[in-house]
Amino acid sequence: MGHWSRRCAAALGARVGVRRSTVLMFKILVLQALYSLSDEGTEFQIKDRLSFQRFLGLGLDGTVPDATTVWLFRERLVNAKAIDKLFARFDAALTDRGYLAMGGQIIDATVVPAPKQRNTEEEKAAIKEGRIPERWKDRPAKVRQKDRDARWSVKYTKAKVKEGADPTAFKPVDLAIPMFGYKNHIGIDRAHGLIRTWDASAANAHDGARLPVLISPDNTASGVWADTAYRSKKNEAFLAKGMFTSHIHQRKPHRRAMPERIARANARRSAVRSAVEHVFAGQKHRMGLVVRTIGIARARIKIGMANLAYNFQRLTWLEGRTAPA
Repeated sequence: MGHWSRRCAAALGARVGVRRSTVLMFKILVLQALYSLSDEGTEFQIKDRLSFQRFLGLGLDGTVPDATTVWLFRERLVNAKAIDKLFARFDAALTDRGYLAMGGQIIDATVVPAPKQRNTEEEKAAIKEGRIPERWKDRPAKVRQKDRDARWSVKYTKAKVKEGADPTAFKPVDLAIPMFGYKNHIGIDRAHGLIRTWDASAANAHDGARLPVLISPDNTASGVWADTAYRSKKNEAFLAKGMFTSHIHQRKPHRRAMPERIARANARRSAVRSAVEHVFAGQKHRMGLVVRTIGIARARIKIGMANLAYNFQRLTWLEGRTAPA
């Protein structure tokens, strides 16, 4: 947080043409995204931290928006479906600064956790079918507090055997980790590592189905990198029709060893594709990305603001590399 975020937020506000109070509230959402703050936590931290007050342009005697005001402002963005417009505005600002989408694009997705729901099997079945459980119908307050859009998914971690380990020793096993929440689908440009396209969905959504939404026609190169979840005849046909060059990982043949030629090709693809993991690491570890809101519309604002805040940070790093000593 500092001069970079003040410039980015102010420039974005000026480009959209909004009032100063609106820019102030938007900058508060940037703080929330950067530090994974709840509405109540945001109000407290603004009152407690001079750095937050300086970022927002508030004096020691300034009026700090309370948690309800922050919530209401975010609801306005939800209802206006404004996050896509804000993201597009900043992407245009990146182009104006000379950061064109170049070098091809890398596509991937990650699960964003949300508070787990404690539901009965009957309630879970009703939610999956898109219905409101019978016992909730006469309890509107309960319905408002239940997230019926988030879903469970399973994340698989590949066990690695240490180099030089005893071949007769016990080998680690792959782990299947259940996760509840939403997914952040992104496409970054290979040259700058900036998020150029994104989408949000329930955690159980299939990654490959989002590829057409994430492909940017504005990238100056044709290469597309992604893992095996995105390889399908439909996606390959889509890329070929758009004159894109597919660098999507090849799958291992069923019940057969991976051919050496394909294994080497996948390794070369991984060297490029791994850049997208740095984005997710920054959002999960530095920013602590988590969805505390209820429903996909609100989750989309949270995830979109995290993607926008990441681009703020990335732009600062990029400009820092070229700044005169």
